[in-house]
Amino acid sequence: MTRPPKIPVSVLVVIHRLDGQVLLIERAQPAGFWQSVTGSIDFVGEPLAAAARREVAEETGITGGELVDWNLSNVYEIYPVWRHRYAPGVTHNTEHVFGLTVPAGTPVALNPREHRDCCWLPWHEAADRCFSPSNAEAILQLPRFVTFA
Repeated sequence: MTRPPKIPVSVLVVIHRLDGQVLLIERAQPAGFWQSVTGSIDFVGEPLAAAARREVAEETGITGGELVDWNLSNVYEIYPVWRHRYAPGVTHNTEHVFGLTVPAGTPVALNPREHRDCCWLPWHEAADRCFSPSNAEAILQLPRFVTFA
């Protein structure tokens, strides 16, 4: 059975604690690709907040926390290696940014098909480790939305 093409609308969720620590996850392929939780909407009309919650649960096992729409979006070119997942001619994606505040000690259960490792880092170090420029920029926005404890 062939999968339908991905919809070029996605969410990026910066998972963080009130102490300024940000969760990064390492993709299984390619290794060394560190990122926040990301994923496409599953169907046209899927609420972005629902997609954000679904992706967080699928990729990290986290089901709680305070989700906030940061009302930021990025349009970027889809890397050629991943364009086969989209309809022919689709070259750009619109990514909507959310923050998810979780308490210290929140357990993380990675989906091993997608991710191989995770770590908590101070927000500025997390931004430096991200492969994606839009992900790094989103993390750098964290102090605009959170007062660190």
